[in-house]
Amino acid sequence: MQKFTSIVSKVVPLLMDNVDTDQIIPARFLKVTDKAGLGEALFADWRYNSDGSPKPDFVLNLQEMKGRQILLVGDNFGCGSSREHAPWALVGYGFRVVISTSFADIFRNNALKNGLLPVILDQQAHSQLVQACQDNPDLELTVDLEAQTIKLPDGRSESFPIDAFSKTCLLNGVDEIGYVLGLLPQIEAYESAHQK
Repeated sequence: MQKFTSIVSKVVPLLMDNVDTDQIIPARFLKVTDKAGLGEALFADWRYNSDGSPKPDFVLNLQEMKGRQILLVGDNFGCGSSREHAPWALVGYGFRVVISTSFADIFRNNALKNGLLPVILDQQAHSQLVQACQDNPDLELTVDLEAQTIKLPDGRSESFPIDAFSKTCLLNGVDEIGYVLGLLPQIEAYESAHQK
């Protein structure tokens, strides 16, 4: 997993509420156990016509949105069924941050475990960010995980919550297993002393 310190990127706006995991990654793509290629299936039913051709008006298909790493969404993002494939697809596409007023708990936990930072802003800060993006479609944000802030171009900063363990894992680019493996010398020392 890639280390997360800070991200500077323009924003992709997908300002819809209650986007569920089946919309993020449709069920027909859940047969795979490998993350490779899932970015192509992100929002597949919204992104592609039935013949597989891209829908020209969908936001991810707009040329100016390519390479952006921050997704700005509406309320209650990632609701619905539990599927780790949803953050896999978002990360596979290239997103590192998703900003909302709330996330479904299971999606939020899956995101944090897979290198995707779900940023929760209060309604006022979120509305201001939406307006700023509408005023300037090329708005660039700085998301600083260490400081737990989003810096806007006008110099204002908005803070966001994250639990200490998830923050540590993201900053170090490890998942839960990687974190435990980092403690292997202490574990082996304990086991050695315990056996005596």
